[in-house]
Amino acid sequence: MSSRPLLAAAVLCLAPSLAVAELPRIVEQNGRHALLVDGEPYLLLGAQVNNSSNYPAALPEAWPAIEEIGANTIQVPIAWEQVEPVEGAFDFSFVDTLLEEARERDLRVVLLWFGAFKNTAPWYAPAWVKLDNDRFPRIVKEDGEPSYALTPLSPATLEADKRAFTALLRHLAATDPGHTVVMVQVENEPGTYGSVRDYSPGADKLFGRRPPAALLARLGATGETWEEAFAEDADEFFHAWAFASYIGELARAGREILNLPMYANAALRHPIDDQDPSTYASGGPTHNVLDIWKVAAPALDFLAPDIYMRGSREYRAVLDHYARPDNALFVAEVGSDGDYARFFFETLGKGAIGFSPFGIDYTGYSNYPLGAKTITPETLAPFASNYRLVSSFAGEWARLVLESRVWGAARPDDSSSRTLELGDWTAEIAFDQWQFGWADAEWLEQEKREPAENAGVLIAELEADTYLVTGRNARVTFRLPEVRRPERMLLVSVDEVVFRDGAWQAIRRWNGDQTDWGLNLTERDQVLRVRVATY
Repeated sequence: MSSRPLLAAAVLCLAPSLAVAELPRIVEQNGRHALLVDGEPYLLLGAQVNNSSNYPAALPEAWPAIEEIGANTIQVPIAWEQVEPVEGAFDFSFVDTLLEEARERDLRVVLLWFGAFKNTAPWYAPAWVKLDNDRFPRIVKEDGEPSYALTPLSPATLEADKRAFTALLRHLAATDPGHTVVMVQVENEPGTYGSVRDYSPGADKLFGRRPPAALLARLGATGETWEEAFAEDADEFFHAWAFASYIGELARAGREILNLPMYANAALRHPIDDQDPSTYASGGPTHNVLDIWKVAAPALDFLAPDIYMRGSREYRAVLDHYARPDNALFVAEVGSDGDYARFFFETLGKGAIGFSPFGIDYTGYSNYPLGAKTITPETLAPFASNYRLVSSFAGEWARLVLESRVWGAARPDDSSSRTLELGDWTAEIAFDQWQFGWADAEWLEQEKREPAENAGVLIAELEADTYLVTGRNARVTFRLPEVRRPERMLLVSVDEVVFRDGAWQAIRRWNGDQTDWGLNLTERDQVLRVRVATY
């Protein structure tokens, strides 16, 4: 499709003050990705409001929190019941209010479509949908009892959901020519808890048929039924195909109207340990079925993890699963507790197009224990600190992700050191160190440092032997890889820089005490340009 929507003169008259802009889009280059906004790489520094903050009355309590955290993009739900309370009668007044107030604050928006599936359930569907089980059937569990969830195999549910979703996209095409909305999430955390798939007679009939040829080819499987092809995984794979096909069809139909980037988000299974699919959202885009979703839903740009796992090992494993050459990494939701802030560095270092804590408003609700106990300026401070650190060069970082190489490291749970392999060099990342010396020195035994909650590093390659380095509460020491020794390394220069007028400008040079014990990053907003060499 064209990258520039052709809006009729009548549409332009509806919004004469808004210029027609280039459509946002996801681009890929050598397995790396970027979100382009207004034709330029854009790093999405996000904040998602609580589920019920999708009404004009709640926005005054959302905007101060968004400003406090320093986001450039707000994620807001749009509920099916909100826009089509009566079948065939649409109301997009909240969408108009949201976009108007976002523009006043120079914010971009990601709309979250809560249709037939929100956290697997139909609670955001209109009453005329969720109360009519004959027309809009629910999943049947293996024991014959009805599930709480609607089945993704219902053509009637799909067509009704699609009609509302495409009406939303049609409204955006007519009223948002400047593309304040940069992406759309299609449904929310789909799948089913407590039932691996739909066991209704109609579903069983489909389950007994041959799986799609494209899927068999992608997974290297053969068989005349799902069970023959996929054995013990057959139920979950069948369910994943059903959900991906449903959501993929919504995305396809929506993009025919307004070709915005679209994605689906996942409620995760454990990223390392085996887990029974009846204990998580079976059928959703969990890491073990990403290839199924890729085949069934090609209209989705990517599949995004919602991460509420506090362990550093688990968090890194999730990123490894979702950061793929065929899948742009976007952490669509992350816990709001300050301990999650450190993972900002791990996420961006993995080449993510964005990062977004959940529940960022002052409505008085918090999703503890998944997030913070309360949402206050104090609890938002670690996230705000990290956003402030990169906001002045966010677009440049997004460009480096696409065109160069980047790395990142967050403080592990045990505060142990991390080593980043940079090719010709390595970077050792140490935490909880004094700026002048090592914290474990015997003579400092009585002066142990408390672990810094928000600690991590970002590194990008600017050119051969020259790196951009920034972060919080960490020490970076460049070293030669073992294979290059006995060559000797030296720091040619370490310049503190700022990004102005499209270029890095040095404001001072670090040397002596400031480099003898590694490059110590603190709570100050500091970015370094480091040149290394051998002698």
